Amino acid sequence: MALDVGKRRIGLAVSDGLNITAQGLPTLERTTVREDLSRLSALAIEKEVSLLLIGDPLHMSGDQSRQAQYIRDFAARLSERSSIPVKFWDERLTTVQAQRVLKESGISIEKRARAVDRLAAVILLESYLDSLSTSGE
Repeated sequence: MALDVGKRRIGLAVSDGLNITAQGLPTLERTTVREDLSRLSALAIEKEVSLLLIGDPLHMSGDQSRQAQYIRDFAARLSERSSIPVKFWDERLTTVQAQRVLKESGISIEKRARAVDRLAAVILLESYLDSLSTSGE
């Protein structure tokens, strides 16, 4: 399950059993960290998730962003709570790419705002799945 963790929302996506495709899930509107962790853990169990792929917020230079430590702390708490391992994946430009795709689709700005986090998670997961297929894993 891929997570695009933001301050207000968490975009979510899961892969099929063969790790070929990525499907977006409804975006999680954030409440409290404790509630977010609870809802994500329950969802991971429901979807039989074996890996939590979390977007790593890097600067274009490759350096960690200010939010990186928060994301790492959140990921550690989620992994501990769910007993599912975490892998960080470079998320640079996923939101930009998602916004471009949604803009080109012609949907309204309001609908784009609601869909961008989910699409960013799908793009993140597709990138990871593509890397698996090219590496032969």
